[in-house]
Amino acid sequence: MPLEPGGKLLLTRGISNLEGAGGGALTPWALITGNETDRGIGATAHYDYVSVRDFGLTSYGAAAGFYDRLEVSYSRMVFDTQDAGAALGIGEGFEFAQDVWGAKLRVAGDAVYDQDKWLPQIAIGAEFKRSNQEALVRALGAADHEGVDLYASATKLFLAESVLANATLRYTKAHQTGLLGFSDEGSVQPEFSLGYMLSRRLVIGGEYRFKPDKLAFAQEDDFFDVFGAYAVNSTLTLTAGYTDLGSIATFDGQRGVYLSAQIGF
Repeated sequence: MPLEPGGKLLLTRGISNLEGAGGGALTPWALITGNETDRGIGATAHYDYVSVRDFGLTSYGAAAGFYDRLEVSYSRMVFDTQDAGAALGIGEGFEFAQDVWGAKLRVAGDAVYDQDKWLPQIAIGAEFKRSNQEALVRALGAADHEGVDLYASATKLFLAESVLANATLRYTKAHQTGLLGFSDEGSVQPEFSLGYMLSRRLVIGGEYRFKPDKLAFAQEDDFFDVFGAYAVNSTLTLTAGYTDLGSIATFDGQRGVYLSAQIGF
């Protein structure tokens, strides 16, 4: 049987989050990336930029979706300490980076076609993360510079009401998503997303990501954002939002803008 390109409704592949998975800006959804249906293969590439009061973060990568069932992804996250690096004693503009390899499998439900059923689309996933600053993150109190996050997501799309709701449970040992290494004990953290489609091309929404607080030298806060995503066409999606990352490395009030561009087929 020949592969069929495209076929998904606009925005139902999600955007690419900072760690590369299809979903919102901060958390994965059970949706599979790419424009493919269950008869095709699709792919996306993304570039994300976050600018808060004292720091900057970029994320770029690519992902592929297979038959709307399996997603594999890669993302490179780069955290720029900017002027705060000097105050932290590691040098102005010092950068932490991590590579994130991900896989997600849809195990039940269909967010689009199961409108008459209560069951949401459900997926399970894993993200292998590796920091490029092993010696430094260990000096800051991390037990390791690499680790694995495991998660399960449930996404329900209410087409008649133009509403998307998502809940994710993540098992993680990561400090600041893994950029500052990993502890030796994990915990389960919930993540939530809610979106409203103003039109078939434009969705607005918000996300809240609970995070562990196990850093020895600084408090680690939860993440929050509000965003708008606009599908220019079936290939290009642009996203902008406001994000609150709380306290990072003893610097409080890390709030600012989130910008993202995603291309896909």
